[in-house]
Amino acid sequence: MAPNDSQRSSGVLPRSVRFLVIGAGVHGLSTAWHLARSLKARGEGGGDDVLIVDKTGVAAGASGIACGVVRNNYFQPAMSELMAECVRIWEDHAEDLHYHGAGYVALGPPAQERDLVDVYERQQRINYRSELHLGEDAVAAHMRGLFPDWRAPGLTVCLHEHQGGFDYNKASMRGLAVKAKAEGVSLLEGVAVTGFEHDASGTVVKVATDHGEVQVEQVVVAVGPWIKQLWEMLDLPQRLDVHTRAGEVVQDQEMWTYWYLQEGEVGVDPARFETAGGALPPVLHVDSDAPLHDDAGRLITDQTWGIYFKRDRHGVQGGASPVRQGHEFQIDPYPTSTVSEDFSDLWAAGLSHCMARFEGARSSFREVRSGGVGAFTVDNFPVFDYMCPNVFVAADSNHGYKLIAVGREIARVLLGEHSSLLYPFRYKRFATGDLHPVSNSPYPWS
Repeated sequence: MAPNDSQRSSGVLPRSVRFLVIGAGVHGLSTAWHLARSLKARGEGGGDDVLIVDKTGVAAGASGIACGVVRNNYFQPAMSELMAECVRIWEDHAEDLHYHGAGYVALGPPAQERDLVDVYERQQRINYRSELHLGEDAVAAHMRGLFPDWRAPGLTVCLHEHQGGFDYNKASMRGLAVKAKAEGVSLLEGVAVTGFEHDASGTVVKVATDHGEVQVEQVVVAVGPWIKQLWEMLDLPQRLDVHTRAGEVVQDQEMWTYWYLQEGEVGVDPARFETAGGALPPVLHVDSDAPLHDDAGRLITDQTWGIYFKRDRHGVQGGASPVRQGHEFQIDPYPTSTVSEDFSDLWAAGLSHCMARFEGARSSFREVRSGGVGAFTVDNFPVFDYMCPNVFVAADSNHGYKLIAVGREIARVLLGEHSSLLYPFRYKRFATGDLHPVSNSPYPWS
């Protein structure tokens, strides 16, 4: 059922394929790469059995404009265990995937101490390298050891992950595509899926595209924020009842909610953001309940606020809390600007609040094509599961870019194995009440 060589080289959609992967972002590319490798190792063929289609191209969607942060700051045990495996893949293929293991630092006020202590203790149990600092004086001392001009008050907990870091999104995805193609995976860009044909059992037997139909054995849907459209094509429920951990039932909930992801950049010399020893700085994430003022003393907010930032090729990049857009969103064309009017003021003020070196950064703010829009599930955590007998859905709920190991686990499931890492993200959890615990973070993905 594999496409022949002429079909692969000419970009012609084959009549049939064993595994069809829809979407050339992180989940689609990682799944295809790991699947082809596993098939070869089993002596069951190889990449010739795997085809990726994308309606635009590699990294054309969310994976191409993500901030690229890789971290394991998760209160939820299942997320933490999955992320440890993801970080291992980033580390093992750092050069090919343009990954920088600079680390990740999360800082918070007293309200977040218990959460970060729990995260730290879990990281120690799974041998994930990190250190914890408690108390305002200890936190300030640690941060000033990294950055002598550190000045953020009121932070009483610091979790410094010595693993994790960041990568350059488009370069990483191109590198992942190269690795998949090296295993023989076929990739057709500019091919949009338009529908699915089911048999009496609900199994998908054909996938319709704007380039014709293809018979399939198994399908992987990995389309990021376009998931709602594919969900509709598969006739899956748009609303559902959610059984909570406490045994309550929240009725008639929307499956999908869209959020604008607010990110931007200040165009300063990247070398201006380095550690006291001249090293590449870790990614920083600050949640604070201290009043936030801009450099002129104007109050920006007296509510809890949060920002994250890292060094980038052209300056300092990062973001703040997302903005809810509701259950309907016109996702094509994919948005190129997603920040609210006050985001630049808050984010630049937050940078200056943390470090003296960023005073005046507001004048260098640039609204860049980053962030995009995310499609969040009803509980804001991923769904990784078979949604039809032969259709596996990777709906990442905007956790996606860093979760590169999900593709490896999907490949295992497609080949008949069980994935203990993906099991907690099964769709059935909404009916059983086996939901993920909720942290005190202001971010919906945490």
